[in-house]
Parts: sequence; structure tokens; C-alpha cells
Amino acid sequence: MRDEWGAWLEPVRALVAEASAGILEIYATAFGVLAKDDDSPLTAADLAAHRIIVTGLQRLTPDIPVLSEESCTVPFAERSRWRRHWLVDPLDGTKEFIQRNGQFTVNIALIENHEPVLGVVRVPVTGLCYFAIRGYGAFRAEPGQPPQAIQVKPLQGGQPVRVVGSRSHGGPGLQKFASAVGTHELVTIGSSLKFCQVAEGAVDVYPRFGPTSEWDTAAAQAIVETAGGRVVSAETGEPLRYNTRESLLNPYFIVYGDVSRDWLRYVPREG
Repeated sequence: MRDEWGAWLEPVRALVAEASAGILEIYATAFGVLAKDDDSPLTAADLAAHRIIVTGLQRLTPDIPVLSEESCTVPFAERSRWRRHWLVDPLDGTKEFIQRNGQFTVNIALIENHEPVLGVVRVPVTGLCYFAIRGYGAFRAEPGQPPQAIQVKPLQGGQPVRVVGSRSHGGPGLQKFASAVGTHELVTIGSSLKFCQVAEGAVDVYPRFGPTSEWDTAAAQAIVETAGGRVVSAETGEPLRYNTRESLLNPYFIVYGDVSRDWLRYVPREG
């Protein structure tokens, strides 16, 4: 099975690069912004990347269904029969795209038996790409450079804990968590880049106490876990799983590198 995943990696990386180019064409224009039913923003770039990726994945693996943020209305009665599927966020960080700060990504994950086993995350503006296959390793690739293996870093004694939070969706939960950790440095970044920062050891922990959907996390979870970290429910400590119920919303979660620390004890509790 891993040989199969390996055969798909480079075509998926090429698809993510193609989608990134399509996004950048629109990024350079005076694009408009629509509101989806949940009031989240939608641009032509989201839709262009969606079309490129879905068409490419259907050509690459016609027997594997594709679930994308921009086509997520497949009934659970149908999805529940899937043993594997592609899970796509064509443009993660649409708010960052609109603000033109460059902190948005294109994400593709392969889900096998409810777990992410392959993940690719690319930053269109810089061309930086993170990718991983379970059992093979996690990597970071700069444009024109060979990929470099990445792994999470253990906490450094006497050093502040490096906490990363959402640029557009921080909230009081993040502040409470960071305060409970003790001496810390807090940085904010958009999109799935927060996961990738944990995976490469640039930060120690990313707590998320706000709504996210499965396509927001799957690709980056594959990268973090392959790099030695964890992505777990803030309530139960169990790894996030995919396509297990009607709702595609994730629970609140914690992403961390050093598995020797009990990060859940810092989670703010009600009452």
C-alpha cells in the first residue's frame, strides 16, 4: 500500500503546484469576494484551485472519491462506504488571501480507514512545499532545492514554550492556554502553516479552540504525525479521525511536537 502512496506523491505535488499557479493568477488581479452559506469568504481562486485539483485527482485515481471544501455535500450515507478518499482544501486561509499577506496554502490529503496517510501542503506565494507519507518520512522543499527531512523538536529546558496561534481566529481560548503553559512566546500565522511549523520544530504547540473542518487539518496532520508529533482532540487526547460521522467539523484540538509533555492539562475548561 505504501508503494501505491509513493507512486501518487509526485503527481499530487504537481497538482498542488498547478493549483498554486492558478491561485496566483487571480491573486494578482482585483478579485471579488463572495460569502458562502456559513458566511465564510469565497473567491475565484478557491474555485479555480478546486477545479484543477479535482480534475487531476480523478484522472490520477479514478476509483478513489474526492471530497473538497468546495464540493462537500456528499451525504454521509454515501461517504460512510468509503475506505479511502482524497480530502482537499483548494485554498486554506481565504481570509489571508483576501488580506494579501501570503499566509495561505493548498492542501491535499489521502485518507485511509479514517486516518491521513499522505499529505501535501504548498504555499503558493513562496513555492515552499511540505509533504509526507506515513512510513517514509516528512519533508520540506524550497523551490529549486532538494527536499529536506523534517521532524518535531523536544522542548528545550529553560526556554520559553513556542506557541503558535491562528492569525484570523485566535480568541480567548488561545490566550488562556498560553498563559497556563507558563513562560512562552506566542506567534500568529495563517492557514495550515501552523501545523507545518510544529512539524519542522519551529514551534512547540498549536492549540485550536475554534471551528475547523476536516479539509483544514488532514494534509497537515499527516505531515505532523509523520514528523513525530501529534494532532489530538483537546477533549479526549485521541488523534483526529476523518469521515466517521455526518458532520465534517473537527473537535477542538492540540498539535504538538514533544510527546513527553501533557499538553491537555493546559486546555481551558468551562466552569
